[in-house]
Amino acid sequence: MMRGTTVVGVRTSEGAALGCDGQVTLGSTIVKQTSRKVRKMYNGEVLAGFAGGAADALTLFEKFEAKLEQFKGNLQRAAVELAKEWRTDRYLRRLEAQLAVLDKEIVMLIAGDGEVLELEDGVVAIGSGGPYALAACRAMMKHCEFSPETVVEEALRIASSICVYTNSEFTVETL
Repeated sequence: MMRGTTVVGVRTSEGAALGCDGQVTLGSTIVKQTSRKVRKMYNGEVLAGFAGGAADALTLFEKFEAKLEQFKGNLQRAAVELAKEWRTDRYLRRLEAQLAVLDKEIVMLIAGDGEVLELEDGVVAIGSGGPYALAACRAMMKHCEFSPETVVEEALRIASSICVYTNSEFTVETL
C-alpha cells in the first residue's frame, strides 16, 4: 500500500502556489524520491495535487480534469461533481486519495467520503506531512510578506524535517 506525502497550497492576492514532496513509500521502504504529485490543469488556470495511492490519485486527476473541461474551468462545480461521482460510483468509491485544488480565487480539498471543503484562509495541506505544512503556512502568512511560492517551499521544508514520509525533493507550480 502506498502512503505518505505532503501537498500544500497557498492563495494570496499575489497569486497561488501548490507544491509537493517527491517521496513515495511502499510499506516502510522508499521506492521513489522524485515523484510529481502536483500539476497544472485547464490551460494552466487550476492547480491540483494528490495524496494517497498513486494509481487512485491519477484516476482522480483524470476525472477532475474532465470535470473542469465539462464545466469550463468552474472549480467549485467541477469539485462538487467529482465528489458526487466519487461517492456514488462503485469503482471510484474504493479509491483512497485526497485532492487539493486551487485557482486564483478558490482553495478546495476534495475527499472520497464526499467532502468538498472550500478553505477560507487560502491554505490547503494534505498527506502525512499536511498538518506540519499547514501550521507553517499559517504562521508565515500571518507574520511574513513572502510570495505564495516561497511560503509553499518553506512549509514543505519544515514538513520534511518533521515527517518521515516527506522528503526534500520538491515540485512547486504557480499561477
